[in-house]
Amino acid sequence: MKLDPRAIGAQIRMRLPQLTPLERRVVEAITSRTDITEQTSLKEIAQENSVSEAMIVKIAKKLNFTGFRHFRSSLIYYKESEVAGLHAEIEPDDSSEQLLTKVFRTSIQAIEETMSILDISEFNRAADIIFKARHIDLYAVGGSATVARDLSHKMLKIGIKSMTYDDAHVMLMSAAVLSDDDVVIAISHSGSTRAVNDAVKLAARNGAKVIVITNYAESPIARNSHVVLNSTSQGSHLLGENAASRIAQLNILDALFVAIAKKDLARAERNLTKTQHAVQNHREF
Repeated sequence: MKLDPRAIGAQIRMRLPQLTPLERRVVEAITSRTDITEQTSLKEIAQENSVSEAMIVKIAKKLNFTGFRHFRSSLIYYKESEVAGLHAEIEPDDSSEQLLTKVFRTSIQAIEETMSILDISEFNRAADIIFKARHIDLYAVGGSATVARDLSHKMLKIGIKSMTYDDAHVMLMSAAVLSDDDVVIAISHSGSTRAVNDAVKLAARNGAKVIVITNYAESPIARNSHVVLNSTSQGSHLLGENAASRIAQLNILDALFVAIAKKDLARAERNLTKTQHAVQNHREF
């Protein structure tokens, strides 16, 4: 059975940080080709990138393919899919209509590809761990902190209290007093943000369960966690990967919120009614 084509582009991007600068340059050259076919030879690819055939095979294996032929066939299959054509770089002379189309289509691609790579068993484990937690802390910085606060806000609506930290020192203080009844949800696009990673390591050492949402499967933060939920995005030079990635992360956490609420739906609905009534008088009619 063939791999979901939506997952192939994600599989390649998720492992790029594992590659050397030269290897990344080669991958970018191969993936940007529009004329690659089953007849494109290993020798041809090696020669046009001025590297050995052995290096091309090594790169393919680092990207989780069995070899060059598997890499080539998978790339062709991905490029034939609808999702592969969604992303387009933003150009200086784009009209407002073109800009809107490109930004929205890139976000749609991020959602489609993230859905294809999400590990359902890991997703279910995350929901179980959060539901059973005595205390929940969320760690994130920058744009990811906005995503973390959104989840904290949603959980509060159904009576699940949590704290969001986006300061390096306060995250470490939080991690220092956690125990095996507690949970950390860490959000990091790169998975290599030191402020978040240091707190995650300390929390894990103290016995807390760590759930991470990150774009890179083999990132440092993933290696120090109990559950990894991968998002993916292509992004553009102007927006970067983070813009589309936040959309994918929000969708993961929205789904996680619903999965947690379903575990005790009656209680969730009671608390939702209470919290809605509490703020009702602060709305203008």
